[in-house]
Amino acid sequence: MIPESTSPRRRAMLPVKLGPGIALTLSVIVAAGCAVGPDFTSPSVPKAAGYSADPLTSQTSAASIAGGEPQHFAPDKDIPAQWWSLYQSEGLNKLMARAIEASPTLEAAKAALRQADENASAQRGAFFPSITGNVSATREKVSTATFGFPGSVSLFSVSTASLNLSYPLDVFGGVRRQVEAADAAEDYQRYQLIVAYLTLTTNILTTAVAEASLRAQIAATQEIVDIESHELEVLRQQLSLGGVAGGAVLAQEATLAQVRATLPPLQKQLAQTRNRLAILAGRFPSEDIGATFDLAQLKLPEELPVSLPSKLVAQRPDIMAAEAQLHQASAEIGVATANELPQISLTGSFGNTGSPAGALLSPGIGVWSVGGSLAQKIFDGGTLIHERRAAVAAYDQAAAQYRSTVLSVFQDVADALRALQSDADALTASVAAEKAADKSLDLSRQQYQLGAINYTTLLSAEQTAQQARITRVQAQAARFSDTAALFYALGGGWWNAQAGTFDAAKPAPIAIATSP
Repeated sequence: MIPESTSPRRRAMLPVKLGPGIALTLSVIVAAGCAVGPDFTSPSVPKAAGYSADPLTSQTSAASIAGGEPQHFAPDKDIPAQWWSLYQSEGLNKLMARAIEASPTLEAAKAALRQADENASAQRGAFFPSITGNVSATREKVSTATFGFPGSVSLFSVSTASLNLSYPLDVFGGVRRQVEAADAAEDYQRYQLIVAYLTLTTNILTTAVAEASLRAQIAATQEIVDIESHELEVLRQQLSLGGVAGGAVLAQEATLAQVRATLPPLQKQLAQTRNRLAILAGRFPSEDIGATFDLAQLKLPEELPVSLPSKLVAQRPDIMAAEAQLHQASAEIGVATANELPQISLTGSFGNTGSPAGALLSPGIGVWSVGGSLAQKIFDGGTLIHERRAAVAAYDQAAAQYRSTVLSVFQDVADALRALQSDADALTASVAAEKAADKSLDLSRQQYQLGAINYTTLLSAEQTAQQARITRVQAQAARFSDTAALFYALGGGWWNAQAGTFDAAKPAPIAIATSP
């Protein structure tokens, strides 16, 4: 927690008389002064030695199927900026490029960054004097009776042109802290842009994997429908020959109807997934996004990075954004502290006054003034002290949020690493279960044809094989999705992006209509 007060050192007294050297004197005072409030330092790197209490294996298990390759964990391996290219899908790469170009979410984040950049630049203007030009002209009629000479009036014009200068001296660093806070706010928006970029690309990849999984599930279900339809035809032929009872045909019809009933929900999910991909790419659902995805087109990345815990805080943009908020809160304490101290300013004006207006250019009519002021609130009902205490509380809140963000990020990495190992084991088990279910189904069909088992037993074997196939497809897709989750958890390689990708690029000027 930031100390309740940070007392500034005593400053040199301002000269009582403002002479010609006042500007130099005050400049020396400002240069010698330091900004009040705490000087921000980045939080220390977490001392965590790893991501899990239990040691993780160096590679996952393997399964004899596409997408079942073993994945190796490479400690401290760097992440490419376009990490999704590791999936080796041309359609995915093109969709990513279009989405990054057209996403309204990224456009909004870029605009927010430009706004913060302009606000920071505007705040820096407080370091310079404010100069205002004034021109005025008056026409007056004055009675001389005012001056003790009744019965006479005077009619004249007065014109004035002047430049007025005002320069609040940043003796205690309040302006510097305001600029520091504005710069931290800009940093926050920059990291929020990176968060939006990383979230968008990860969502596109996981949605593409979901589409591929749904297509595989639909294909597997349709294959089962075809098999069940064929068996129904066989049973009907056997019924016509008296080889089976009518109950067997009815049971097969019910089974076929149940399998067919699972297709519409899958097709609905597929359509909704395609719609989501279109929206992520910045297009309407009615527009073609130019690519379809299935699991056979995707290559499972086999060499996976595992960043060191000490590097993770500098890789995750949400941690950096939380640090920027903490920095801004620290600077706001300095602003609130400076507001409690005397406010010193330098003012001056220079101009001409003449009558008539043409006399403004005549020599010898110039006017000027130079002055300085010092203001210190004596009583404000405790407003300033409470504002400073509120700033300290805001810093404490930002510090707690930073720690919470760091903990969540470490959990993301730990969850992703554990999920990848579990996914590999689950796929191995699913492949084995599917093979066993298929063998059992083949044997049950042979036994049923020989009359060794009843139709209920055969039906149970068919349902087991159907579920085993769907489970295997889902296990395949999980490995692709959770691999993307690991890349996201480690920061997605944004630091390797092309220079300027996340800067506040200035767009073309926008014409703004104004009322006549």
